[in-house]
Amino acid sequence: MTIITILGFLLIIIGLWGMLTRKHLFRIILGFSIIDTGIHLVIVSLGYIKGRTAPIFDADLSPIDAINRIVDPIPSALVLTAIVIGLAVTALMLVYVIQMHRHKGSLEISDYEELKW
Repeated sequence: MTIITILGFLLIIIGLWGMLTRKHLFRIILGFSIIDTGIHLVIVSLGYIKGRTAPIFDADLSPIDAINRIVDPIPSALVLTAIVIGLAVTALMLVYVIQMHRHKGSLEISDYEELKW
């Protein structure tokens, strides 16, 4: 396991802890973003193979030799897509929090009892 993978799992644990132990909505969103970043680091680190190059074909890299010399581009493409989706979800959550603050004047979860079962 590389240091980046360990760092990714550490960020996931920190973000999960932040989401589960905090009562402030903005801090919960921050925990979600930390988890998201940790997942991205884990996926990229698992897709990396030491000693290989980026999947870019040029004069130095023939298509036959590419199998043994390039890294799989799928994890990088998935992470790029996940970053965009995570940004949109975070923005949507922040908009909801702003509207909740305008409606109730607070960002503490305990002040929103009408949403409980």
